Amino acid sequence: MFETLFYHIQEKVELTAEELVQLESYFIPKKLKKHQYLLQEGEMCKYMAFVTKGVLKSFALDEKGVENINFIGWEGWWMSDSYSFFTGEKAILNIDALEEVELFLISKEKYDQLVIDMPVMNSYFRILYERSLVNKDRRILSNIAFNAEEKYAQIITCYPELVNRIPQNLLASYLGLTPETVSRIKKKMK
Repeated sequence: MFETLFYHIQEKVELTAEELVQLESYFIPKKLKKHQYLLQEGEMCKYMAFVTKGVLKSFALDEKGVENINFIGWEGWWMSDSYSFFTGEKAILNIDALEEVELFLISKEKYDQLVIDMPVMNSYFRILYERSLVNKDRRILSNIAFNAEEKYAQIITCYPELVNRIPQNLLASYLGLTPETVSRIKKKMK
């Protein structure tokens, strides 16, 4: 049951067999149905979630009620409203299942205890945060410096499986484009 999580962690840090057994006690398994929320704006983000199966979207609603997707996570990715999780403030993001999803949740209290009890996990999360910062910088640069074709080419190069797993309108929102623009680019690239 924990294999995907263990594999992901051990790609970055080395854990002993005893640490792997100990690690299980920090996480709660959870399943979501398609379109079920993990988190809604205004709630407290009580958990970070590791995705073992399925796809989730993280988004904020604008004043017109339009979803602005800021993150899409699938197997091997972590999802949360980081600001809410780490500060205890209310979430500004919604996290919704695009497919049936299986997750492992860790609460803030368990997270804090885990990095104390197992210093190697502090290293693991540091690696994740460093990579996250790099990816956010690249995403910001892409949004301000790349044209529509370059944005689409980048996403299909980096995450080709994503294009087939999420609807075109969600991919367009993630890229900051209209669905019509994505459709035009796809036709042009064929």
